[in-house]
Amino acid sequence: MFDYKKYKRQYFMPPEVCLDWAKKDHVEKAPIWCSVDLRDGNQALVIPMNLEQKVMFFQLLCEIGFKEIEIGFPAASETEFELCRTLIERNLIPDDVTIQVLTQAREHIIRKTFEAIKGAKHAIVHVYNSTSFAQRQQVFRKSKEDIKKIAVDGAELLKELAATAGQDLRFEYSPESFTGTEPEFALEVVNAVLDAWQPTEDHKPIINLPVTVELAEPHVFAQQIEYMCRHMKYRSNVIVSLHPHNDRGSGVADTELGLLAGADRVEGTLFGNGERTGNVDVVTLAMNLYAQGVDPELDFSNMPAICERYEEYTGMQIGERSPYAGALVFAAFSGSHQDAIAKGMKWIDEKDPNHWTVPYLPINPQDVGRNYDSDVIRINSQSGKGGVGYILETKFGLMLPKKMKEAMGYAAKDVSDRKHAELSPDEIFEIFKENFEDLSEPIDIRDVHFEQKDGITARVTSVNDGKEVTTVAVGNGRLDAVSNALKKEYGLDYDLDTYTEHALEKSSSSRAIAYVGLKWPDGKMTWGAGLDPDIIRASIDALVTAVNNR
Repeated sequence: MFDYKKYKRQYFMPPEVCLDWAKKDHVEKAPIWCSVDLRDGNQALVIPMNLEQKVMFFQLLCEIGFKEIEIGFPAASETEFELCRTLIERNLIPDDVTIQVLTQAREHIIRKTFEAIKGAKHAIVHVYNSTSFAQRQQVFRKSKEDIKKIAVDGAELLKELAATAGQDLRFEYSPESFTGTEPEFALEVVNAVLDAWQPTEDHKPIINLPVTVELAEPHVFAQQIEYMCRHMKYRSNVIVSLHPHNDRGSGVADTELGLLAGADRVEGTLFGNGERTGNVDVVTLAMNLYAQGVDPELDFSNMPAICERYEEYTGMQIGERSPYAGALVFAAFSGSHQDAIAKGMKWIDEKDPNHWTVPYLPINPQDVGRNYDSDVIRINSQSGKGGVGYILETKFGLMLPKKMKEAMGYAAKDVSDRKHAELSPDEIFEIFKENFEDLSEPIDIRDVHFEQKDGITARVTSVNDGKEVTTVAVGNGRLDAVSNALKKEYGLDYDLDTYTEHALEKSSSSRAIAYVGLKWPDGKMTWGAGLDPDIIRASIDALVTAVNNR
């Protein structure tokens, strides 16, 4: 059994109630995004990216629309120092993109960091030290005053070096392990750093409040952020940033509630790669905004290509059920889901509403580069008539009668069940042809002549088991006359329950397809389809197939 009694809460609630965030129902605008894929994400890889991969990843991030990109910890690694210098010296940083570099609040590391960014047009120097109760007690064994002094000394050195650097430099400070720090002490440290920097409207520093380890429910984090925003000095001239990790699986929720609580900026990674259970997933955050009608200011319109490049550079695999990006996130195998989606799509086409409202699809899959026939309606043994009918209509132009869709659904389900496999659209089409199109055994009609006499008289030449016969019958139409001939010759008893037809292609040489449903005395329905440029011939072939399916 788990010994749960050895654990206790490691977080600290603010000293006052902070619930204004709970009165808001959604995030109204996109935050400032900062990708930390090349630093936090890269250090979590089993095999870190090489220089070429990092450069290509940086370019991908720029294409997506990130304007702030943390490229590494240049003073801690020669590889990361080399990346920084490569981006600067090869002029690979777009003018509207700011690189960010991380440094501990230690003098020699800070000085080395300034060497790394020399020549960069725009850069953020991100300094940090841990402030949490556990780290103060166990790792550093220092007092609160000692910890605050480390932060302030680092902040003052940044300001001193920036004054002579001759560059557009901005500052960022993180009280690392913020979620394990008493909120009053975190505020004290942050305000001391801000006093050293003296923020102005033209030069706003970033205060980053990281969920270095996720310790509490998201509503606790939201209260911590609201408390900081309420009491932070120079608040109007400070950018409050979030950097959530995902230890409890609530990184996205932490971030969304933190934004409601007053934060302005988010640091995260594509698809949530990062230490332990990962950083917050920027793709999910951005697409959540998009799904609520908010411009995410990042472009994920070609998600499959982004996924492919990400996997190539990092060696990571994106889960099939990863929100918005996974190969199966829009896939519907369930028959009831497929039916609802197909009807919803038809409603959208007919009504052309201003807003997307299709059941089971929070966004239009095409918005992220997915296709309906290959990514949404997926057919296996759990699927039903709605999905099969949708595939046949959208991919092959077949508009089956409602009752025939059910028969086709069972036919596809049976094949998938026997194969223990998903069926492709082409396989579904083959099942349709094999079961319902132009079946000529045991009965086949070789020739038909019509005469306008006593209604319509049909002279039908048919073959059954190799024996050819000609039968004459009368009907109230051509198909009825042929049907009466078959009944007369072979002693058949059925009612022509359903008949529909439509052109398969819109042109002067288009073929027609006809569908026939026969109801037999025992209640069984059989179906057939016929395809021919001549609608009469198509109807006859459909009738014969329905008869042969008895």
